[in-house]
Amino acid sequence: MSKVSVLVVDDASFIRDLVKKCLRNYFPGIRIEDAVNGKKAQVLLARETFDLVLCDWEMPEMSGLELLTWCREQDRLKTMPFVMVTSRGDKENVVQAIQAGVSGYVSKPFNNEQLLTKVKQALNKIGKLDALLNSAPAKMTSAFGNDSLNALTGGQATVVTAPAAPAPSRGLLNNPPPRAVAAASASASAGRGQGQLRLSSGNQQCVIKALSLKEALLVVKRTDTLPQVLDSAVLDLEQGDNAEIARLNGYLHAIVAYEPKPDSEWLQLTFRFVDQDAQKLDYISRLIARGTVQKHFVPGA
Repeated sequence: MSKVSVLVVDDASFIRDLVKKCLRNYFPGIRIEDAVNGKKAQVLLARETFDLVLCDWEMPEMSGLELLTWCREQDRLKTMPFVMVTSRGDKENVVQAIQAGVSGYVSKPFNNEQLLTKVKQALNKIGKLDALLNSAPAKMTSAFGNDSLNALTGGQATVVTAPAAPAPSRGLLNNPPPRAVAAASASASAGRGQGQLRLSSGNQQCVIKALSLKEALLVVKRTDTLPQVLDSAVLDLEQGDNAEIARLNGYLHAIVAYEPKPDSEWLQLTFRFVDQDAQKLDYISRLIARGTVQKHFVPGA
């Protein structure tokens, strides 16, 4: 019985590792190859046969949409399942991908269940799912185990301070943002440290305390669902003068209580970027040059 082959395409090694770890945990017999952009994926697709492609949209050299369009122009790749895994969840982007012949769509950030659902749907359509499920699946775990923690943090320990007390009910995601975040939102037209953090558990308004080309220091209101270190996420940044939005893919590198007390209402998150896209890096550079971050943050101010 031949193995099912999957090609994972993303310019961020963190995302590629997350997807591969998830698939290998659930489908022990699966064969996975990866590529850092559409150009590299083209070479692999021309040389080997794959049952499924999981592909990012925004990548240097060749985007996911360009790769999808190319695949649908090749006779032997016209019907190959092609699932887009991207932070571009806007309706117009979804329509564009559908028109190009996409088989499925997974929005970043995603959890294991969301990804596996799309993979199983795609493989079921081509009659490959039963072959994988017949081999007993390993127990599902987090997409990253302890063995990969050092690789993601550069061998440095990550300190997490999580409040021990139950989260206050006033911190629910559907409640109005706190005054500090509301004030930042009101000044968004001036581009002052306002953003939205998208996690698989929901979206949160955030204040950006500091920004570099590698990471952002965020302050968010504590909710009933605490974020976790290594959770993948998307940070939406908007520069108010031209309403330009950058969707930055990354993961939570560290989480600490913002206030020196166990029931702190605020969390400080270190959000590490994983994108290698030149346009996004240029956008971050311009934000840094403009000084559009909150130099000081006072809870409730």
